[in-house]
Amino acid sequence: MRAFKIVKVVLIVIVAAVVLGLVVEHLWNWLMPAIFGLRTIGYWQAVGLLLLSKILLGGFHKHGGGGRHWRAKMEEKWAQMSPEEREKFRAGMKGRCGFGGGWGGRGWQRGGWAEQGKEETQREVERS
Repeated sequence: MRAFKIVKVVLIVIVAAVVLGLVVEHLWNWLMPAIFGLRTIGYWQAVGLLLLSKILLGGFHKHGGGGRHWRAKMEEKWAQMSPEEREKFRAGMKGRCGFGGGWGGRGWQRGGWAEQGKEETQREVERS
C-alpha cells in the first residue's frame, strides 16, 4: 500500500512537471517574441526557466504546516513571559517593525499600550 502511494506521488510530480514545462514553453513562445522580440524556446529550455524561477523566486521550502501554527506558538510564549520580558520584547520589536511596535507595526491597536501608540502615531503624522 505504501509503495503504491509513493508511485502515485512520483507519477503526479512527473505529469505536473511535463504539463508545467509545456505551459511555460507555449506562453513564452506566444508572448515574448511578440512583446519583446525575443527568440522562441524549446521544451527543455522552458523546464530550465521554470526551475530557475522556482529557485530565484520561490525556493524549495516545505509548504504548509508551520506557518499556520505560528500565531498560537507566539501567544503561548507571550503568556509565559513576565511583564518585564514582555516590555523588553515590545521594545525590540518596535525597532524592527516600525513606529507602532507589536505585530506589523499596529500592536498598540489591539492591546494595553494604546496611549503610547497614539503618541507615536502623532509623531509620525507630524514628520510627514
